[in-house]
Amino acid sequence: MADQNLQLTDGDKIGVIGGGPAGSFFSIFVLDMAFRLGMDIHVDIYEPRDFTIPGPTACNMCGGIISESLVQNLATEGIILPPTVVQRGIDSYMMHMDTGDVRINTPLNEKRIAAVYRGSGPRDIKEIKWGSFDGHLQSLAMEKGANVLQKRVNQVEWIDGKPQVNVRGDPLQAYDLLVFATGVNSKTMRLIKDLDLSYKPPKTTKTYIREYFLGEEKIAKNLGTSMHVFLLDIPRLDFAAIIPKGDYATVCMLGEEIDKELVDSFMSAPEVQQVFPPDWRMDEVSCFCAPRISMDSAFQPFSDRIVFIGDIGVTRLYKDGIGAAYRTSKAAATTAVFQGISKEDFQQYYWPTCQTIENDNRIGKIIFLVTHLIQKLRFARRAVLRMTAREQNTEGAQPRMSMVLWDTFTGSAPYRDIFLRTLHPAFLGRLFGDLAVSIFKVK
Repeated sequence: MADQNLQLTDGDKIGVIGGGPAGSFFSIFVLDMAFRLGMDIHVDIYEPRDFTIPGPTACNMCGGIISESLVQNLATEGIILPPTVVQRGIDSYMMHMDTGDVRINTPLNEKRIAAVYRGSGPRDIKEIKWGSFDGHLQSLAMEKGANVLQKRVNQVEWIDGKPQVNVRGDPLQAYDLLVFATGVNSKTMRLIKDLDLSYKPPKTTKTYIREYFLGEEKIAKNLGTSMHVFLLDIPRLDFAAIIPKGDYATVCMLGEEIDKELVDSFMSAPEVQQVFPPDWRMDEVSCFCAPRISMDSAFQPFSDRIVFIGDIGVTRLYKDGIGAAYRTSKAAATTAVFQGISKEDFQQYYWPTCQTIENDNRIGKIIFLVTHLIQKLRFARRAVLRMTAREQNTEGAQPRMSMVLWDTFTGSAPYRDIFLRTLHPAFLGRLFGDLAVSIFKVK
């Protein structure tokens, strides 16, 4: 039988450190589930940033793409994204390579994705025209009853068997359950040093995000409603994209410890230059950051009365981090309300969700190794372009490569599903045929 002292009961308090998507999702779910059981619990969210203001102080360092599958999942939870939060609906991808370009339209006219800002926009914003995605989720958590404290946690320690939160100038706060939802760019390890946990954070790598102000007219003319992705033979670059958002274009680069040399090499590429207006200048940057992203799962992201969710627990490799935050936060909330808050409860009911994501990431790493190989081989790039263009330009054609690329770029499907599609005989037959043509045909 479970230890009754390690189960949530009426009047218990939960502290959530971090008010980004994972922290807000968890608060929404745990309060809603407790309400349905007739249980009154108190939730405090500690988040020092104010997502209603633009610039670095309210930034959450994100490329800001939300897949249609996640939008639909959120809608079933009653979480609707208003037009004021979605800067631009993305209805196609433009894939750019040195061998040519191809537009990949929304498969089956269903998988539309949304471009959002996590805060209220870049630091040089002239006029706030939209709302913050993170701020919207936080307001929904507050509507459910969460108390948002715009304060920074300085220390966490055990006192009388419960985690205690120390905020400068405030008395210690004891919680029955403490949730870490801080992301991998925070000082979490400093906070938990006195807790004597087995937890070890995920391995990370540095990425790069840059914002350019172009104005709505130039965005519509040059980028349109497409997300522009680049498969270029640039060392250490795994993936790069330019995303239209309102008046701005967001450049997002993923790879191995991205530095200035790699950024300059990408931004100077002809394929990138052609996407921007003729009067655009590379050095006129509105905002930039170099956040770290996790590359695997944390070790034992739970203990008695403590659980780690979102990026600091486990997230999807390169894609759909917000979707992973949704899944891990819901699993943690479900465990806490219906099962218990002991280490054993989280091990049995929360950890399987983390393992599912991590196992899928292992397949994702294989997919990105193949993608990296394609980037290296010109004939392979020509074959992928040829196969995709034929699918997009032939009425009634099965979009096999297009679907694989779409779901790889958006994170709309598990990597396992994508990988299995590439093993279909029809996919392999067409790909090998186009590879042969690309090797032997001289343009």
